[in-house]
Amino acid sequence: MSEKRFPTKILAETAVVVALSVILKDVLPPIYHLPQGGSITIAGLVPLVWFALRRGFRYGLFAGFVYGLVHMMLGGYVINPVQGLLDYPLAFAALGLAGLFKKYPVIGVGVGITGRFIFSFLSGIFFFTSPTLEGALASASYNGTYLIGEFVISAIVIYLLVKRHLINIYL
Repeated sequence: MSEKRFPTKILAETAVVVALSVILKDVLPPIYHLPQGGSITIAGLVPLVWFALRRGFRYGLFAGFVYGLVHMMLGGYVINPVQGLLDYPLAFAALGLAGLFKKYPVIGVGVGITGRFIFSFLSGIFFFTSPTLEGALASASYNGTYLIGEFVISAIVIYLLVKRHLINIYL
């Protein structure tokens, strides 16, 4: 008997965390919204990071990629297919990197959000500023502005979930 790639339970859990992220990130009003995209939300990345910490890197990448596609379809700003790929599916898939740090969940949050930053940073350099030092600084400061806030909120919530032993609930 061959092993299933995505057991039904994990696919169902993926659908739930994607839906929770849509609600927290796309439906509820953000805490702060930057004029050209990007926002600090009410723990909008937590369901995806939590899932990666629970289920691991591979499933976390998948859930983030799916969320990135949904987020893009719900009003993403795409000027080029490569930019769309960098800003949405790949950037959110990078949150799955948190799954590599199950024993150190807050570090996992930082690594996952750093991965997201890298994809948004590259998109900013090549599609919204210029591939120069000034463009790199502009992209880093713009994307860092909201992702630092997202990190702080996500790290606090994940820390509280770990402290209350809720990361592995119902596994």
